[in-house]
Amino acid sequence: MKTLFVSLLCATLCTPIATQAAEIRVLASGAVKEAYLELTPKFEAASGHKVTTVWSSTVLIKKQIADGEQYDLVIIGAPEIDDFVATQKALSGSRVDLMKVGVGMAVKEGAPKPDISSGAKVKEAVQAAKKVAYSSGPSGTYIQTMFGKMGIADETKPKSIQTAPGVPVAEYLRRGEVDFGFQQVSELVHEGGIAYLGPLPPEIQNYTIFSSGVPSVAKEPAAAKAFQAWLAAPEAGPVKKKHGLEGGPF
Repeated sequence: MKTLFVSLLCATLCTPIATQAAEIRVLASGAVKEAYLELTPKFEAASGHKVTTVWSSTVLIKKQIADGEQYDLVIIGAPEIDDFVATQKALSGSRVDLMKVGVGMAVKEGAPKPDISSGAKVKEAVQAAKKVAYSSGPSGTYIQTMFGKMGIADETKPKSIQTAPGVPVAEYLRRGEVDFGFQQVSELVHEGGIAYLGPLPPEIQNYTIFSSGVPSVAKEPAAAKAFQAWLAAPEAGPVKKKHGLEGGPF
């Protein structure tokens, strides 16, 4: 903890940030929520800054930033940060990679657990299911691609449910609307009423890098960059791991 504290002070006080405390407005993907909520109070305590966070989905974050809503930091998948920079919605050079996460599977609590030990077994489970769900975020996009590579895109389309933006796959599982669901590991491991089966096997796994960027309309860019440095610090790795995320290298 001492090392963590020293690193944070270096990130927040040894850089040319504003001398008075700032309010940092953050727009963030729910995939990083649990780790973020554990890391943020330590940053606030050491820096004196206040962090105000709005949680949203990938689809909505893209719209919010495109519409010019005012935030000092945005946390979303790396490709989206690059798009924001390319369209001048985020400052050039402001991308900082924070953590990465793979795709996991879950069933309703008490339901039979399919074998997901290999790509072939996952394919069999999908083909045997009556209904499957995946998110509207990066993991859902990947699952659709994965079904295509498995050669089962056509047969899975009528029995697949893509969740509404911001609605977790766990909701569909708890209601018994699907046999199993796919989502980022970090968005499954803390949910109640479901049984987390584990990550996809290595041969079909896909990782999303969640990055941060400073919007061009930011009012507190220096403080936001200090917060980025803290979230990306190696010392934050154990907290990320506890919540189903991984730190760098990316």
